[in-house]
Amino acid sequence: MELTEEIAASFARTALGHVTRPYPYKDDHVFDSDADVHSPREAHPVFFGSYDWHSCVHGWWTLLTLRRLYPDIAEAAEVRALADTTFTPEKLAVELAYLERPSSRGFERPYGMAWLLYLHLEAERHEDCDWGAKLEPLAKAFAQRLSDYLRVLTYPITVGTHFNTAFALRLARPWAEVHDPALLAVIDQWSLAAFAERTNYKGWEPGGDEFLSPVLSAAILMSQVMPHSQFAPWFEQLVLSNGWIERECRPVTVSDRTDGKIAHLDGLNLSRAWCLLEVREKIGDDPTSPLLEQRAQQHLDAALGHVSGDYMGEHWLASFALLALVAAKQSGVS
Repeated sequence: MELTEEIAASFARTALGHVTRPYPYKDDHVFDSDADVHSPREAHPVFFGSYDWHSCVHGWWTLLTLRRLYPDIAEAAEVRALADTTFTPEKLAVELAYLERPSSRGFERPYGMAWLLYLHLEAERHEDCDWGAKLEPLAKAFAQRLSDYLRVLTYPITVGTHFNTAFALRLARPWAEVHDPALLAVIDQWSLAAFAERTNYKGWEPGGDEFLSPVLSAAILMSQVMPHSQFAPWFEQLVLSNGWIERECRPVTVSDRTDGKIAHLDGLNLSRAWCLLEVREKIGDDPTSPLLEQRAQQHLDAALGHVSGDYMGEHWLASFALLALVAAKQSGVS
């Protein structure tokens, strides 16, 4: 589970190959009139690649994260040059204007919203560049929309795809900690109300096209919201004492990686690994830690070899692999 310079360079080359690739492209667009018929690049001059808007956003998160962690790889200079010509005030103004359309109220809600905040947080870590300042207006606009969304979202969405609430809040929360105490309070209050009383998970997962675990997405969020003294027994009662981790949480099979939906399952293996590693770090030295590490390793082993290959997975999987490998690096698991 080691993020090496070789792996970093490979992931960077993969992401550089798709963040500016305009087609194929899957649009998420509400047409108000014939005037709205235009190419993706016209509507989204920053995030027009990577098959869809949100994948382009987290493709850029991948690139910036790798540049920070491995500034000496050959690809790092290319990342900076491309970012300098991409994150311009003119292009970002077009992205913001698109978001401010009344028909864009639900645009990329909540998955793309959260990834944009996570990208902005990463961009700010590059003190030798002004990308964070340039992305800030767009990030603040998405943060407001996410806050507004939580105020009307009565129930959590617990599917294993883009609409999953817990996954989005796990990504958005670190941004809120730095930038928006009011949003942080909304996220924490909402999360506790939605998940704190959940116990004895018996959900039917995996689903056939899921890239997230509904229960582990909730767990990784609550590991950030709850103090250790509260989280550890909550997690124990959720998926450990009933045997779910031991019995059900095993790598899934991907039957056809050329099918975009079926290829989601490689992402499930990677996102489960990330969740298990972060949860393991939160609970610390515990009799269950070896099991969590073992399951994380098994899921990574099942998916890391398939990050590149077919474009249906290649346009997004490196981001999820990086989440898991960074978590392993930070927790000292190898």
